[in-house]
Amino acid sequence: QDSVERIVEDAAMDLSLNPFSSGTRLRDMIRAIRASKTAAEERAVVRRECAAIRAAISDNDQDYRHRNMAKLMFIHMLGYPTHFGQMECLKLIAASGFPEKRIGYLGLTLLLDERQEVLMLVTNSLKQDLNHSNQFIVGLALCALGNICSAEMARDLAPEVERLLQTRDPNTKKKAALCSIRIVRKVPDLAENFMGSAASLLKEKHHGVLISVVQLCTELCKASREALEYLRKHSVEGLVRILRDVSNSSYAPEYDIAGITDPFLHIRVLRLMRTLGQGDADCSEHVNDILAQVATKTESNKNAGNAILYECVETIMGIEATSGLRVLAINILGRFLSNRDNNIRYVALNMLMKAMAVDTLAVQRHRVTILECVKDADVSIRKRALELVYLLVNDTNVKPLTKELVDYLEVSDDDFKEDLTAKICSIVEKFSQDKLWYLDQMFKVLTLTGNFVKDDVWHALIVLISNAPELQGYSVRSLYKALQASGTQESLVRVAVWCIGEYGEMLVNNISMLDVEEPITVTESDAVDALELALKRYSVDFPGDVTKLSEDTSNCCAE
Repeated sequence: QDSVERIVEDAAMDLSLNPFSSGTRLRDMIRAIRASKTAAEERAVVRRECAAIRAAISDNDQDYRHRNMAKLMFIHMLGYPTHFGQMECLKLIAASGFPEKRIGYLGLTLLLDERQEVLMLVTNSLKQDLNHSNQFIVGLALCALGNICSAEMARDLAPEVERLLQTRDPNTKKKAALCSIRIVRKVPDLAENFMGSAASLLKEKHHGVLISVVQLCTELCKASREALEYLRKHSVEGLVRILRDVSNSSYAPEYDIAGITDPFLHIRVLRLMRTLGQGDADCSEHVNDILAQVATKTESNKNAGNAILYECVETIMGIEATSGLRVLAINILGRFLSNRDNNIRYVALNMLMKAMAVDTLAVQRHRVTILECVKDADVSIRKRALELVYLLVNDTNVKPLTKELVDYLEVSDDDFKEDLTAKICSIVEKFSQDKLWYLDQMFKVLTLTGNFVKDDVWHALIVLISNAPELQGYSVRSLYKALQASGTQESLVRVAVWCIGEYGEMLVNNISMLDVEEPITVTESDAVDALELALKRYSVDFPGDVTKLSEDTSNCCAE
């Protein structure tokens, strides 16, 4: 009881000493909050102001209700609780004046969400405002409904929003289209109510209406199969006309961005075309020509143009496009790879990976450029390019591509060597055309980056050598030379030590020489010295068997 009394007394003292009042301007409150030097001072200011607002709410102060709500919204944005002002939003919305309604709807979108039960009380006010004679009040209601609409509100107010899609005012139509998107997302069953209006609105000239309606059509396609089929029949011609008009239009300051007319509308239309054309040959055939026009006419020296080109390529790859159009799209990505912007190169590599499933041959033509990206300074581009090169490898190009990767292995960064080594080993194992080539590549990798070679890889190499008697002499001599040149690579040392221990006689006596080899002179002492040096360096990794392995090697060489 003492605690409750103390709180009441403190609140009364705060109220009596409060320099603010319900008539204090929002600007003054913000200035006082920003002048606070500590968090405690800020909380004190907010607490006093909230007490004043509560008092005004209790007194039903109508003159300053909108000002108090503006203050509450600022306090809410600072993270303080403002639930006590929710009903004030409803009172402001029910007012007749535009300024009060504007603050009320703004407070509604900030202080409430669709999970609040009190939101159901505003449905009637919204319905009245959607039928208001003032277009600005109608716009306020549409904006609020588009932000906080629940499934129940969507079912109740969908007819009013659908009617507003047919009004004359372009701003109202634009907001109605955006509000319809929210309704369709909340209640997909209502999609059929909007598909006719959406298709007819594609004939509009106002770009704001067009971009909103195109987005509405995209949502309708996602929500309903019936709407998708309907729009395939009734909207493709309109989309082609929109894209042709914006592509061929002259300079328009209102929509111009870096010399490109409304790239946002370009991109929205291209995405909708991709949705409509996916899996539909007839629809794809209708849009092929306009896609080719956009791909050839759009400038690629500006970011806005590159964004359109990228979406155009995505659309071409996503629909049933002709082979010539796909080649054109992949050539655009090839040009992107030569761009100085890292982001453009990265998205091009991503898109080329998707294009591999559509037209591998066209991507192969850009193999040289992709290989250059493997050597890029940006680590993200290097990794993505390496993944793409891995996809490009086949039986016909495995040798030149592997050679390029192995050559780069020597000069690549240490951070990149692990990924590069793993890819090379995987390529060699998957596409090895003969055992000798496989051994040569693996010996190079072991020599350059043996520390990054996984255990299962060098285990497989040992198994192959043991199962290929005709190559055992070549293997032991090659590994001995590699060990002499680079004894710091752990996996190389492991394989070389095993191989010399097993086939030391072939090393010393040059047994099973191949035509590509030159004879080398290795004495028993040389072989033992090489092993001894390696075993001393890596004795920790060979538990308990160092002496035995050394004796076995000496005996093998002696035999």
